[in-house]
Amino acid sequence: MLTDETKPSDLKKSEEADYSHIKGWGIDADPENDPVYPMKNRTNEEHDGYAWERPEQQNDNVEMLKSVERPNLTAVFGTASPPEGLNGKLRRFAFKYSESSYGRWLPLVLADRVGEVEGIIDDLKKGHVPNIFAERGWGSEWKHNRTSFLLKIAAVAAVAAVAVAVLSSDKDKDEDNDDGL
Repeated sequence: MLTDETKPSDLKKSEEADYSHIKGWGIDADPENDPVYPMKNRTNEEHDGYAWERPEQQNDNVEMLKSVERPNLTAVFGTASPPEGLNGKLRRFAFKYSESSYGRWLPLVLADRVGEVEGIIDDLKKGHVPNIFAERGWGSEWKHNRTSFLLKIAAVAAVAAVAVAVLSSDKDKDEDNDDGL
């Protein structure tokens, strides 16, 4: 089982595989071709793993979401955007599950999308109109991947047209029912 104490030697395969078909594979295998070779004292300790002391625990002055697999917080973590709003509720829900389950990752992906919309709404509340075209990288996609970009736009337009058609047909049915009574 892999743990925090797993060493690279634990991951070595019993038989050597041939990776020569991968471009650049083993480029650093020849010590004579290593730019730092004359300066580096090669003891191969990096292959045995590094012994290090855990840094002092950072203060957690905001809500932190912690994996169920870890008994404690990591030594250092980001506090710039604590969980808040619907995005935060989805993240809190996701962190109840193991890192290997869909119950963890699907809500986190959804939380990212919700956070994006919440950010746009927050920008609009503050009077800033975001340049969504530039922020989403659509300029580069138009320049370098035009076919795929046009297909995405067509798919979004089709979904929007279907949604409008479904919603307007329900409204027409309601009006027909009102007239017949």
